[in-house]
Amino acid sequence: MEITSSIKYVGVDDLDIDLFESQYIVPDGMAYNSYVILDEKVAIMDTVDARKRTEWWENVENVLDGRTPDYLVVQHLEPDHASLVSEVLENYPQLKVVATAKAVQMMPQFFPSADFSDRTIAVKEGDTLSLGSHTLQFITAPMVHWPEVMLSYEQSEKVLFAADAFGKFGALCNEGSWDCEARRYYFNICGKYGLQVQALLKKAAALDIRTICPLHGPVLKENLAHYIGLYDTWSKYEPETEGVFVAYASIHGGTAVAANKLAEILREKGAPKVVVSDLSRCDMAEAVEDAFRYSHMVVCAASYDADVFPPMSDFLHHLKMKNFQNRKVAIVENGSWAPTAGRVMRAMLETMKNITIAEPMVTIRSRMKDEDLPAMEQLAVALLA
Repeated sequence: MEITSSIKYVGVDDLDIDLFESQYIVPDGMAYNSYVILDEKVAIMDTVDARKRTEWWENVENVLDGRTPDYLVVQHLEPDHASLVSEVLENYPQLKVVATAKAVQMMPQFFPSADFSDRTIAVKEGDTLSLGSHTLQFITAPMVHWPEVMLSYEQSEKVLFAADAFGKFGALCNEGSWDCEARRYYFNICGKYGLQVQALLKKAAALDIRTICPLHGPVLKENLAHYIGLYDTWSKYEPETEGVFVAYASIHGGTAVAANKLAEILREKGAPKVVVSDLSRCDMAEAVEDAFRYSHMVVCAASYDADVFPPMSDFLHHLKMKNFQNRKVAIVENGSWAPTAGRVMRAMLETMKNITIAEPMVTIRSRMKDEDLPAMEQLAVALLA
């Protein structure tokens, strides 16, 4: 793939991977992106996961066509992007690694047998590297989503090499809608670090960006305002879509019935969109994505061991880790003799920032009955108010 006449794509698709980072389901695979800038000096922009070293080396050698690279720019040390750093150093003895000081400090942790003596160039915010007619300007982006991260802006062709920012799940050969898988990627990978993403967006706003080259997902060349706008919304923890996400954790089906009935009532009351998810069976990363996407949420769960059914506990723990905030949430609990789920869910939600609990909490005893419906109606009204 050609980004421009001087910037070449040398990344690879991984269609064999089942879980990205050993936790995220990726039915459409993953793309590990890497680029080469050809000029008087040659720069390789990141490597790829060691799973795909053979394909990557073939791509790199084909693009280099006998030339020797001068620099390896390491924007992010996570192994899916930097596994082959030591191999590049070994194959090109004159090459220098360009990275932030924090990355240079961390490299021996990943490559204990590599000799980095006089092989690294530590750069900071605003530093530049001339390749000839191309100049890389470095932009630090700590905690997006590791502390050593930086982005690189190529000034002449106005290309932003964006590290993990603007990435998405999915191999390039299976390219689908950007928004859905980019949203799932963002909230599960970077969601905790909204303040840091906002800081990065402010830096990016000062640049004339015409192309975004992320480390995962497609190269973005058109309608950049759309992608940047979504990142702005997501990183401010603002709802993207008006609607209600109903997440339930049911043991024997009673709580599921209650959750679906409340969803029906919410639709009748005018909720513009209602999405229902079974936390025992859904992709947890998608449930996290939907919680952040919608303006309102309902959590429905059975009591379990004087606590809450574990799929709900796991879900709320994920939300806490990813900095869930600024939402109105309704609670429905189920319990046959001593309901505890509501108390536990409320306590977990109250640890999160700017969460409004809609009242009243509804308690179901084993199975939803007609006498429960007025309370469900009241809760739906309160949630949508």
